[in-house]
Amino acid sequence: MNTVIESLWQFLQYTGFANMTWQHLVMICIGIAFITVAIKKDWEPLLLVPIGFGMVIGNIPFTEGLQIGIYEQGSVMNILYQGVQKGWYPPLIFLGIGAMTDFSSLISQPRLLLIGAAAQIGIFGAYAASMHMGFTPAESGAIGIIGGADGPTAIFLSSKLAPHLMGAIAVSAYSYMALVPVIQRPIMLLMTTKKERLIRMKTPRAVSQKEKIIFPIVGFILTALIVPSGMPLLGMLFFGNLLKESGVTKRLAETARGPLIDVVTILIGVTVGCSTQADVFLTATSIKIFALGLMSFVIATICGVGFAKIMNLFCKEGSKINPLIGNAGVSAVPDAARVSQNVGREFDKNNHLLMHAMAPNVAGVIGSAVAAGILLSFLG
Repeated sequence: MNTVIESLWQFLQYTGFANMTWQHLVMICIGIAFITVAIKKDWEPLLLVPIGFGMVIGNIPFTEGLQIGIYEQGSVMNILYQGVQKGWYPPLIFLGIGAMTDFSSLISQPRLLLIGAAAQIGIFGAYAASMHMGFTPAESGAIGIIGGADGPTAIFLSSKLAPHLMGAIAVSAYSYMALVPVIQRPIMLLMTTKKERLIRMKTPRAVSQKEKIIFPIVGFILTALIVPSGMPLLGMLFFGNLLKESGVTKRLAETARGPLIDVVTILIGVTVGCSTQADVFLTATSIKIFALGLMSFVIATICGVGFAKIMNLFCKEGSKINPLIGNAGVSAVPDAARVSQNVGREFDKNNHLLMHAMAPNVAGVIGSAVAAGILLSFLG
């Protein structure tokens, strides 16, 4: 009988109930909250559901040495997490993004590229603030990239500059991507007048197939020559777009924007979620990173809208830019562009801004990768 009781007691010591702490419960509740808002509010469900469930997985307590934890060398989850730690997954995500992105709006309205560039100021603003708060230059660079609202880029850069902060940076970046409508709308309304919101922009010119094919080739060569360190992201982004626009690689383009990006999104979401183990994630540093990430995102939105207003000072009547598309300068494609469209239609139901907002939006994708390359070049 004693042997049975001892065996039962030993078994109980291995259960999650015996090792549970309040920190684990907090993180599990946060994970469930991510899943809930993703399903009920439809906020980036393809990202928040995997991340949320990954948080639940990663915060089931266990006895060390069982080779099941994401930080235990050789465990299954640790092997899958290598794609995040080594920066393998982000370029594959960018390949899929390129294969599903239409750059026509940017090609037809190249001046809107400047709005996407202006929005990247948020990255460098958060970098300066992070330095002021005591983070190292490398850590500050990894934190600042959150302002680009680009999860894969944030993961890529943090894997190179601050791998020990990757969990907090990745979750922060994806969280703010999901909160694009909540964060950006009040800023857009605060910074614009009713007259500005009613501006109707000219219909973009039609873009030829030849231009669409030339753009990713020329675009990659120019950006890669400027920031060679951003080549893994930029190369895959423009290559994916070439697969889409060439017209002769439809199967490859469909694979890149379909099964491949879906599989990588699942792996990156679940493993990033698992990396938020309570003892590693639930710290004062993580709270600082979330605050700095929000600040970076707000600055990026302000700069995008503000720069559109500045551009209007030099635009003739009839060629004015509706500053509501300035928010789309961040890299959250196409959610930020949809916010421009939705806010614009609140004031004029027949004003369709989506086609125009996509220009700074896709420029933001390129801009965040370039910004990451710049930070990596002098901090890596």
